[in-house]
Amino acid sequence: MAGLELLSDQGYRVDGRRAGELRKIQARMGVFAQADGSAYIEQGNTKALAVVYGPHEIRGSRARALPDRALVNCQYSSATFSTGERKRRPHGDRKSFEMGLQLRQTFEAAILTQLHPRSQIDIYVQVLQADGGTYAACVNAAMLAVLDAGIPMQDFVCACSAGFVDGTALADLSHVEEAAGGPQLALALLPASGQIALLEMDARLHEDHLEQVLEAAARAARDVHTLLDRVVRQHVREASILLED
Repeated sequence: MAGLELLSDQGYRVDGRRAGELRKIQARMGVFAQADGSAYIEQGNTKALAVVYGPHEIRGSRARALPDRALVNCQYSSATFSTGERKRRPHGDRKSFEMGLQLRQTFEAAILTQLHPRSQIDIYVQVLQADGGTYAACVNAAMLAVLDAGIPMQDFVCACSAGFVDGTALADLSHVEEAAGGPQLALALLPASGQIALLEMDARLHEDHLEQVLEAAARAARDVHTLLDRVVRQHVREASILLED
């Protein structure tokens, strides 16, 4: 990565985007008939698949049941071919466990779990190709799958990453930008209320710059919301046509 210019003097990034510009996003809902809800998303070259089951009865020990809300279970895995590194354990490692915890925290803040006490909602996310912004792609895919399952949410939850390079906040980081090692954060936002479901930073950043980077991530998450709202509306229209037929 030595000598690579992440931001040109003209304000362009390595892949030709402007500082606050998202990578191309494509998404589909209802990709698996066997699941209660499912979705597939591409954010740039990062590709993620999510399936949702539930709400259903607690599996295993009933002592895990929560009397006032549903238990949200999130599991993350990545395909062995998702990166250039070949891993022996695509799931079950520390990174997968931590990602599962982050996803659970995110969706506990967004799903109206109090409507389904003593039940369980399972969210499974697999990354098929990783090229930066993995957490954000997982959240966005899982959110579409939760909506596809008909599970009530208080709001969309949309995520995006941001970083700081040469005094400029960059939104929706690619793998090249993440690998450069500068300050980075991941944000999951409930856009209607502005509530933050999760905020994680993996490098030190001076407080004078934090607001700028946080705002870049929040603005990008709202842009993601605009795009995914169109996906949801298109899916509803297509489902309505099928029901009429």
